[in-house]
Order: sequence, then structure tokens, then C-alpha cells
Amino acid sequence: MRPTLHLVALVLAGIGSSPLLAADPVGVRKISVVSPERDRALAVTVWYPSKGDGEKTFIGDNRIFEGSPASKNASLESGRFPLVLLSHGSGSRAEGMTWIATKLAEAGFIVAGPNHPGTTSGDSTPAATPKIWERTQDLSDVITALTGEAPWKTAIDAEHIGVLGFSLGGSTATELAGARADLDAYKRYCDDYPAMMDCTWFRGGRGFADGEQVAVETFALETVDRTRFERSNRDPRITAAVIVDPGLAMAFTAASVSAIDIPVTFINLGGAGKIPAAVYARPLASQAPDAAYAQVENADHFSFLPVCKPDAAEFLKSIGEQDPICDETGRQRAEIHRELTGLIVTAFDKALKSGD
Repeated sequence: MRPTLHLVALVLAGIGSSPLLAADPVGVRKISVVSPERDRALAVTVWYPSKGDGEKTFIGDNRIFEGSPASKNASLESGRFPLVLLSHGSGSRAEGMTWIATKLAEAGFIVAGPNHPGTTSGDSTPAATPKIWERTQDLSDVITALTGEAPWKTAIDAEHIGVLGFSLGGSTATELAGARADLDAYKRYCDDYPAMMDCTWFRGGRGFADGEQVAVETFALETVDRTRFERSNRDPRITAAVIVDPGLAMAFTAASVSAIDIPVTFINLGGAGKIPAAVYARPLASQAPDAAYAQVENADHFSFLPVCKPDAAEFLKSIGEQDPICDETGRQRAEIHRELTGLIVTAFDKALKSGD
């Protein structure tokens, strides 16, 4: 759950879309959602079934990653659609999930993802990372805004709302589904696995603000607000969850996971023996009453990021990026994405469209 892509934040800053030549039916809009808990409004991207009458763009296209085509500010297609909330990984942003957001919109969902302040690319610190309660509130605020304001409120089926989270976003989705974390368990995890990415992030003494790397004090987990960290962040409006490589996997209490009362699909990236303990979700799936579990072979934690451009790996090395963001895993990332798309769309189709 450690932030990724920080060294490339400056490269990506301000890059959101580029011209598209071919038509595409998926609509996309950038909106702002007021959050009473934040000191700023949330920047939210919404993908949706559309009439394809907007400006043709690529969303998320930049120096590193390939974008996905969409129709900017297109008219909403007629009808009512389930809503899926997205929670990005730490150090990433909502646009980094555009590849799956587009597929979900094509499948008949309205999809919305905020950039989480304090844990997004170019704006991330160790102290903000464990504040899962802020991220869960972000998504709850987005639900409130979209189900209460035109034009979304007449297009969203508010009885069928799902959440899809990756990495730290997977922690967010797990808590929205009803799981609660134990601060002492999380501290023990970092004591037992000090080389894990999130634990080294806390010790690293660096963060990012306004797109610049900044020096910060080494962060001690015992300073986390225990009451907030361990509270319930369940949002009863959410009726299904798909959770990919969830951070905090070793810190959720068994009792709270056993009490989850909605369908949940846990997905790990990688085969047996190759999934980091930090995100290993099979035990969570065995505890939750209505849970499915899948592993995606020949993949790694970074496989959920967008498809990399041909020279991206070499470029990342040239600027000192240490994480294997674009390294090969034995399968092309586009192929991994196709498998993930099948798992995710199938799970939400079953949970949000079955009429249950």
C-alpha cells in the first residue's frame, strides 16, 4: 500500500487527455465534490454510458501510461444504472484506473473515482497514509453528491452501489464493506515485515506536496489516532465490493470481516507463494460469509496500473524510479487486464444487476 509513482509525479502533473481520432461511447466528466471533512473539494472523475456526442479524448494518457478513449462531457444515455465507486492506490490517482472504469461503463455502470487528498500522486505523506477514515468518507461524500444532484440522481440506481478498490484503495473498500482495523495488529505487521513497501514508506522521511518531494519526519504508527483508525466506516448504501490486493490485509479483525453482510470478491495479483503478505487476501475471503477469491497468475502488484508505453520502463529507470512499475511479469499487462476485467465486471453484474 506504499505510494507508487511519486518520482514520476512531475512528469504526469497536468496531463489528463489528448485528442482521439475514433469515436467511443463511454462518457467522462470531471466534477468537484464538496467534502465537509476535507480542507478542499474532491476532484472526481465520472465515467458513464453515453450518447457519444462529446469531445473525443484519451483519459489517463501520459509519458508513462497508455490512456483509454472516452467522450468528454457527452450526454448521459437514457436509463438507470448501478453506481461503482473507485478508490485508487496510494500515490496514484483515479485516472490510473481508467482502463477498468471504461470497461465498467461499457458494461452499463456509472463509475466515479475521487483523487484522495494526502495519498494521491504528488500529494502524499506517510502521516496521511493510515488515515483510511478520510478515504472512506471521500467515497461516502461522492455517493451523497451523485445520488442527490442532477444529472446523476435520475441516472443512478441508488439501490445498487458497488465499490472497487486497489491496494490502499482495497483497504478503503474493505472498510466500507464493514471490516475494521486493529492498530496494534498493524504495528505488529510492520515489526514482523519491516521490508514491506508501506513499512519502509513510514520510515523513509520523505513525502510529496504540490508535485515536489519534501522531507518529513519518520512516521511512527503509534501516533495514529486509534479511535478513528479502529472505528467502523461501513456505508450501508454500498451493496457489493471488489477488492484487489488490499493493504491492511493483516490488520483487519476476524470478527468484523466475519460480519460483512454484502457480496465481496477478493482478487490477488500473483500466483501461490508470490503474493506479498501485506495484501494476501485469501484469509479474508475465507472469513467473509459471502466472499469469492481469485488469483491472477503471472502478475504482480503493479499489474493493476495502466498499460505502459513501449519505452516507459527505460524512462523510469532514467529518472531514478526504483519500483518495477513497468517491468514484465511473464504476461503482457493488457492480457492481465482482460482477465481482471472479466472477474470484476462479472462480480458486479451478479451483485448489482441480478435483481436481488
